[in-house]
Amino acid sequence: MADELELNIKEIIQRGPDVKSFRFRVEGGVDFKAGQFLRARLLKDNESKRYLSISSSPTEKGYIEFTKRITQSDFSKTLNTLKPGDRLNIQYPFGKFTLDDPLAKIAFLSGGIGITPIRSISKYVVDKQLGTDMVLVYANRSIRDIIFKEDFDLMQEQYSKLKVSHVLCEPAPGFKCAVGLINAQIIKNEITDYAQRKFYICGPPLMVVEMERILTEELALPKGNIITEQFQGY
Repeated sequence: MADELELNIKEIIQRGPDVKSFRFRVEGGVDFKAGQFLRARLLKDNESKRYLSISSSPTEKGYIEFTKRITQSDFSKTLNTLKPGDRLNIQYPFGKFTLDDPLAKIAFLSGGIGITPIRSISKYVVDKQLGTDMVLVYANRSIRDIIFKEDFDLMQEQYSKLKVSHVLCEPAPGFKCAVGLINAQIIKNEITDYAQRKFYICGPPLMVVEMERILTEELALPKGNIITEQFQGY
């Protein structure tokens, strides 16, 4: 049964032009698996709630964090007015987008805000030095939209078995990336041993469907090697 708690906002971090992380103070340890999600509910309105992936790792003590794109929804508008010290009702954990075999070779395909559970899993693996071989192919419109760029840059320095490849619609001068959308050729180029890996796909629903189609139809991977998570409505 998921725990339901009223938690104080500890810190709010701007992650991108319209993306913020909300950290909530937690006394003691946090009991969830990297890659799981939570339910956030505004205290003033029982009906105003969202299910959001946890972007922090269980190894990061004293808080639990979700990261959200701030949209024009009523929930986002209210969330955007909150400040440290304010409270939310948080219920967690939920979900099975988790690392089952730390010795497996895995690959992540992600776009935009879909990076949040992948950041959690990657940070957990790096902090624990589990030995998991990880490749991330991460798609965004522009370099300004890359969420957790500094985190992943640092993790690559700390952990030799993590490779991050960026795919941008608007390439930046001097920034190494593929241009366009993630397709079969980009996957082959960036993940040369793709046939040996378990794939985790997370992003907008249409992207997730297309990535799963590419993996199964164009690259002939079995569906059992694919784990998906979709972000509905943000």
